[in-house]
Amino acid sequence: MLAAIARVCDSQGFILGPEVEAIEREIAALTGAASAVGCASGTEALWLALVAAGVKPGDAVITTAFSFFASASAIVRAGATPIFVDVDQGTLNLDAELVGRQLRDRQLRAKQLDNIRAILPVHLYGQCADMDAFDRISQEFEVAIVEDAAQAIGAEWSGRGAGSLGVTAAFSFYPTKNLSAYGDAGIVTTTSPRMAEHMGQLRNHGSPRRYYHDEFGWNGRMDAIQAAVLRVKLAHLADWNRSRQQHAATYDQLFASSGLISKQTSSQTSNETSNDSGAPVRLLVRSPQAKHVFHQYVIRAQRRDELRQFLAERKIGSEIYYPLPLHLQPVFSYLGLKAGDMPVSEQAAQEVLALPMFPELTEAEVQRVVESIADFYS
Repeated sequence: MLAAIARVCDSQGFILGPEVEAIEREIAALTGAASAVGCASGTEALWLALVAAGVKPGDAVITTAFSFFASASAIVRAGATPIFVDVDQGTLNLDAELVGRQLRDRQLRAKQLDNIRAILPVHLYGQCADMDAFDRISQEFEVAIVEDAAQAIGAEWSGRGAGSLGVTAAFSFYPTKNLSAYGDAGIVTTTSPRMAEHMGQLRNHGSPRRYYHDEFGWNGRMDAIQAAVLRVKLAHLADWNRSRQQHAATYDQLFASSGLISKQTSSQTSNETSNDSGAPVRLLVRSPQAKHVFHQYVIRAQRRDELRQFLAERKIGSEIYYPLPLHLQPVFSYLGLKAGDMPVSEQAAQEVLALPMFPELTEAEVQRVVESIADFYS
């Protein structure tokens, strides 16, 4: 890593340049996308992905109510209005059935959908949303699919890589991600070389060549040092993701034998996963078409906040992703949404808890986490 950073320092080329061009080629190859465009952060990647997909002021974009703030703020930054839709009960990904219903209802009421430009599904926690369903919706209603793949580098849906499933896709390389930089960085993948060229201009003040500007862009360029760091780490990503999958399987096995969870299966879908037995812990559903890379291992827990405090007292870290759904964030009060409008997202916000998950985790540590959770509920 230090040698890669020194290489950039010796070159004196700190912004864009050969290192960024190289990581762009390598990420495009990994995902199966036609092109990739490096940028300053995952948030910047979302904005670029939306604008390149044709989102403009006055448009609307459908997205999930249960995600990090940037999924929605990028829509607003593009000049559009977010339309929040609830999530699937099992996976907590954007519910494609509800999206289709929303579009058909609007079509019946307004006889047109001209202002809905795109759908932004989030591949939450490292598992792809139901991209077969979103492909069908895209074709039926002629709307673009823009992937928020910030948590899903290396994930797949039916053998196709996250980042190649929509017209554009945004990735984050924030330091806690599966593939992480030494600071902020992001990348956008696309199926269209024309869109890639457009995003290359947008990230650099809308400039096709120095000091000439065809449109208003932004300073959203990737630093060469971040690209060099990512290139070193990229060679290890597949092994790291496999380690995460193995740790997740260990968690699953230990929870299954602990008596803490209800008898749900990975093939169950949304409405089949209610807390039917009074079990204190539920695991999220895994879609059979998905290759999950477990950016997070998340459970749904009764008395979640008390459990989190109990784990903290035992020096076991945990986190809540996310404690307040997007439609209830104060900044979106202008949309007129209220508590009760997105019941699945709202319930999830009261229950989700991310447990320790990183490649170097040991089986003994996973066992200690599950045993501690069992101790809490006993």
